[in-house]
Amino acid sequence: MLKLTEKLCNLFGPSSYEDLVREAIIEEISPYCEKLYTDKVGNLIAFKKGKKSVEKPMVFSAHMDEVGVMIQYISDDGYLYFDTIGGVNNSVLGARRLIIGDNKILGVIASKAVHMQKREERGKCIPVEEMYIDIGCTTKEDAEKYVSVGDLATFVPNFEEFGDGFVKSKAIDDRFGCAVLCQMIKEDRELDTVFVFTVCEETGCRGALSAAFALNADKAVIIESTTAGDMPGISEARRACCVGKGAVLSVMDGGTIYDRDFFEKAVSIAEENDVKYQVKTTVCGGNEARSYQTTGNGCKVLAISAPVRYIHSASCVAKTSDFDEVLSLARLIADNIKEI
Repeated sequence: MLKLTEKLCNLFGPSSYEDLVREAIIEEISPYCEKLYTDKVGNLIAFKKGKKSVEKPMVFSAHMDEVGVMIQYISDDGYLYFDTIGGVNNSVLGARRLIIGDNKILGVIASKAVHMQKREERGKCIPVEEMYIDIGCTTKEDAEKYVSVGDLATFVPNFEEFGDGFVKSKAIDDRFGCAVLCQMIKEDRELDTVFVFTVCEETGCRGALSAAFALNADKAVIIESTTAGDMPGISEARRACCVGKGAVLSVMDGGTIYDRDFFEKAVSIAEENDVKYQVKTTVCGGNEARSYQTTGNGCKVLAISAPVRYIHSASCVAKTSDFDEVLSLARLIADNIKEI
């Protein structure tokens, strides 16, 4: 699964431009599912026949998109100005390398050098509107040969393994979740299951809204990445979760109050099967569980997340052992929960 995670992380896929990711997933799973289709908004939906049929299959959902930027203006001297796609902190943008648009043009995010800053500007996070992208052009006409206003960009692919079982990459959120779903589809399942690879999660969970309405499921499990705070300067009381301590189960976050019975069943299954897990300790962040929970007749939801440091940056850091624990728990839930 790690190789597939690497392959998916390295693909270009900001919100609304998930085509390459979707194509790679189709190639990966098409031999293993009974039904596979793309809906009107771009979600990829797969039905996996289990050994036992159920009236309303459980849904497993992960999003294909990643954070990025959109080109909004090209200056006379060939620099590109931009706005962010999704929750990107300004502090992670400076000097980062980008891949831009269909032509995959290389660019570098830049701003006024420290030597040229006024005293009061130094030491402060530079606003996005004062940053620009340098693509090596000197005129607007030259730049427009390669990029256009409205083009999207992501961080340059950079998946690497390092240290004691760690990986770093752009887009671990949520290409890791997509890899988990792919692995589950390739395996035999005890119960009928629906797998959804959604679009535009980073810009308002828009894809999941459509999927939730169309599927009208009773139970949905979101496979996600969530912010880990196990780093200097953050007290243990505010760390939310820690890399290396297993799958993360949430009681609530910024968008969802999770079904208590579903949560407790997941905890019981994890403990009975020696799956390493932790409970998210802060009410922050969010994911597409809110879309499944609040659309149509509503849905019981559960989130199983991988703890990830420096999320929504060019160098998200995670541990492969946590990936394994998330997959193990997702398998057990898929095959053992028929009713809640």
